[in-house]
Amino acid sequence: MKPGSKVKVHYTGSLNDGSIFDSSEGREPLEFTLGEGQVIKGFEDGVASMGLNEEKTIKINPEEAYGQKNEQLVIKVPRDQFPKEIEVGGKLMLKGPQGQQLPAEITNIAEDQVTIDLNHPLAGKELNFKLKLIAID
Repeated sequence: MKPGSKVKVHYTGSLNDGSIFDSSEGREPLEFTLGEGQVIKGFEDGVASMGLNEEKTIKINPEEAYGQKNEQLVIKVPRDQFPKEIEVGGKLMLKGPQGQQLPAEITNIAEDQVTIDLNHPLAGKELNFKLKLIAID
């Protein structure tokens, strides 16, 4: 296949411990155009070498997925900036300087401060995908 090809793929994404983080099972297949950066690089590279109706499993290192975890994106915020009923593992949606949505996760709650992580939840992780290419346009 070449850049500009539209593809449809069924997939199941899992971590090395076997836990599934995303799947197209029971949904429409993922549709994207090769070479347009619509999916992570490792996923696109894996699909680009496939033939119609081919199935395969690929492993993607963090650099070709969501990158390594950036410790500068783990920040401490005064506890009084949050409501009382927060918990570790809770998800937040913050607003960036240009108004963009920034997802964050609460990773620690202390008496006077809350630690939040702005890294993508899959940053620093190897990703495994079971793929089936079902259409090429």
